[in-house]
Amino acid sequence: MRILLVEDDSKIASFIVKGVKAAGYAIDHAPDGEEGLHLALTEPYDAAIIDIMLPKLDGLSLIGEMRKKKVTTPVIILSARGSVDDRVRGLQAGGDDYLTKPFAFSELLARVQALIRRAGGISEPTRLVVGDLSINLLSREVMRGGKRLELQPAEFSLLEYLVRNAGRVVSKTMIMEHVWNYNFDPQTNVVEARICRLRDKVDRDSVKKLIQTIRGVGYVLKDS
Repeated sequence: MRILLVEDDSKIASFIVKGVKAAGYAIDHAPDGEEGLHLALTEPYDAAIIDIMLPKLDGLSLIGEMRKKKVTTPVIILSARGSVDDRVRGLQAGGDDYLTKPFAFSELLARVQALIRRAGGISEPTRLVVGDLSINLLSREVMRGGKRLELQPAEFSLLEYLVRNAGRVVSKTMIMEHVWNYNFDPQTNVVEARICRLRDKVDRDSVKKLIQTIRGVGYVLKDS
């Protein structure tokens, strides 16, 4: 999968580029709208992440030019502006999704993956299952062994992330980027505390423990 990023903020761009590469995808970065448009028109991309406030050519004009040239690459718009009118203008300009800054990288990546699946005709699942644990993404209901688990919003988000990455070890940094935005202080022990509370709810009444700690690496949720 190849992604185009058009973002003039070097800190945000570095954050996104690092995360996308760590996820195993290729990414090209353009620091202004003109270079972004050139890449969008000349290179094949599975998705594009485009900021609105760009030098040389703003993001909405860039997207408009892409659509005029019949470039159908799915686009996620990034913006510090989060009003309904701003989102409507972005979608009317040809954007497919709209994400307001600040954001968690894992949410951005999940949105990119969802856009690519939809573009390829692959539907997004509404229910995730690992062993006797199930998550309904629409109702946000979590069941373990036929028993409903009551989770706080951040706990649900963390569990969803672990389930989507079932069998894969995720690091503390990856978890922080999913539950909190890129400005989060990595020196706190909030991840450990959140995992502890989530484990107490998910594994407390079950013989088989799904959430496991990989010492020095991170955490993994698996049914084995």
